[in-house]
Amino acid sequence: MMSRARLKEKVYEVLHLGDSPQRTAMAFAVGVFIAFSPTYGLHTLTVLFCAWAFRLNFVALFLGAFINNPWTFLPIVGASMWVGLLLIPQGQPPVIDWNHFTILMLWEQLRPFVVPFVLGSTLLGFIAAILTFPLAYLGILRFRKRQAQPHRLAPPFLSC
Repeated sequence: MMSRARLKEKVYEVLHLGDSPQRTAMAFAVGVFIAFSPTYGLHTLTVLFCAWAFRLNFVALFLGAFINNPWTFLPIVGASMWVGLLLIPQGQPPVIDWNHFTILMLWEQLRPFVVPFVLGSTLLGFIAAILTFPLAYLGILRFRKRQAQPHRLAPPFLSC
């Protein structure tokens, strides 16, 4: 049977919680890139693969990828599409006939917008990751510095 100390050591090892601030910030920035990637539905698998393949901090990767959540999904997709259409204009948006809706019809009408969307989301992902790295790095340094200081107790309340 494994002791509690040994189990804690294994958890730290697996999650890479003892990584340097640079590696942890890089893992978070890669997670942010994954959040913007156009591979919707595969973000968690991508996080698991990157954590395993590159030995990155799983927690930091997962938190970075969690930037894309139900509240931020539409702004991320909208911004990705907007940037992509600025780079590769496609004319007027399609008019979708909801009375005769099929997946094939939807694909035919939206196919011209796939390349701009992928380009826009990839470009925004790179920009977000580049901006995130220094912010995460400084935040981690500040957090670790504060954790290393001895905690001061609050002064007791004075009764009058």
